[in-house]
Amino acid sequence: MSTRHILLGLLASRPSHGYDLKRRHDERFPQARPLAYGQVYTTLQRLVRDGLAEVDGTGSDGGPERTAYRVTDEGARELARWAAEVTPPAPFVTNEVFAKLVVSILTGADADAYLLAQRAAHMRRMRELTAVKTAPGTDLTTVLSADYALNHLDADLRWMTTTAARLTTLTAEVRTT
Repeated sequence: MSTRHILLGLLASRPSHGYDLKRRHDERFPQARPLAYGQVYTTLQRLVRDGLAEVDGTGSDGGPERTAYRVTDEGARELARWAAEVTPPAPFVTNEVFAKLVVSILTGADADAYLLAQRAAHMRRMRELTAVKTAPGTDLTTVLSADYALNHLDADLRWMTTTAARLTTLTAEVRTT
């Protein structure tokens, strides 16, 4: 995910200061990793440096002085270009679960037990996400974000089931190479 473009998108809706951008990011992308304040301010500095955002003013609103930023015309064009780009499917899938499975086989660890433990962890996370999305008053952004994560976890579980059925063959292959 492009933090640069996400912050530009948030700025496109209204001028904001860094604290507000971080809060809005974490609200709009609830299943994403929360942004660190340092990342927000560093990204804002780069956006200004690159002419994609500019200072809108400073104010304190009864608290510490904060600098507000707004998107420039060039920033709006860059944001529109990025948003219209189709995200290509990843050409290679790097999967830590698969890597650990192969390492388990290579080291003689119990690969079956690893898959079972990983499956249990995925199921726990799926239950957590289901509880989040079905809680009373949950906003649509949270529901859709949880649905996205649940679909990916479900795909992982289906892969684990297929792999468990092929584990004997995989073990023989890994140990002979």
